[in-house]
Amino acid sequence: MSEVALGIDFGGSGIKGAPVDLTSGALVAERLRIPTPEPATPHTVAEVVAQIVEHFRRLLSYDAIGVTVPAVVTHGLVRTAANIDASWIGTDAGALFSARIASPVYVVNDADAAGVAEARFGAARDSAGLVVVTTLGTGIGSALLFDGALIPNSELGHLQVDGHDAETRAASAARESEGLSWREWADRLQRYYGALEDLLWPTLIVVGGGVSKKADKFLPLLHLRAPIVAAQLRNEAGTVGAAVLAAEQLAASAPIASA
Repeated sequence: MSEVALGIDFGGSGIKGAPVDLTSGALVAERLRIPTPEPATPHTVAEVVAQIVEHFRRLLSYDAIGVTVPAVVTHGLVRTAANIDASWIGTDAGALFSARIASPVYVVNDADAAGVAEARFGAARDSAGLVVVTTLGTGIGSALLFDGALIPNSELGHLQVDGHDAETRAASAARESEGLSWREWADRLQRYYGALEDLLWPTLIVVGGGVSKKADKFLPLLHLRAPIVAAQLRNEAGTVGAAVLAAEQLAASAPIASA
């Protein structure tokens, strides 16, 4: 497996990419961020992905390219669109991106990529058992890892809590739009993580997303059985995880040389 891969993270406000050292998880060049186009349809996003790929192709060589999408993704096919343009549903994003840049592209759910990054290089490194990684932002993304192995497309942000889709009340966007205090928001997070914990009994919960930078304002207000900690890779997690998963996919699909 190559030592460097390119990760690209498709977010609501920006599409960010950087080459990643697969041994350390560190970015090996300054991250490039391009504003997410409006509307963010598959083809407009593919153009931004191509710009990022071409930018880094001029700087260094790499074989694997991974791109996150904030949706359920199975074998490159986008299945849902809770927080993105509805035109993504049914799109073969892997084929679309690969054709646009004339190179294989591995597509993965954004929270799954962040979870893999935290498991390999961050807050969940070397954690045994079931780890839940959540990203609190526009919605709530989730990743499940068992002994470090990803269980993809968990979508635990849509867990029903008190008769509501959890992310509509407990996402970071809900705190901001409703003007909630940290205590008020923590009460909602307590209900969400408590319900999640009762279902899964994880050994560790990791909280990511931009709001994790202010984890000291709300994590100490939560009382759970499992330890709950802030993510360490923060806004780089999706980029790092996408690169790692793309490199592993490329290595797994490579033909075995005969003796």
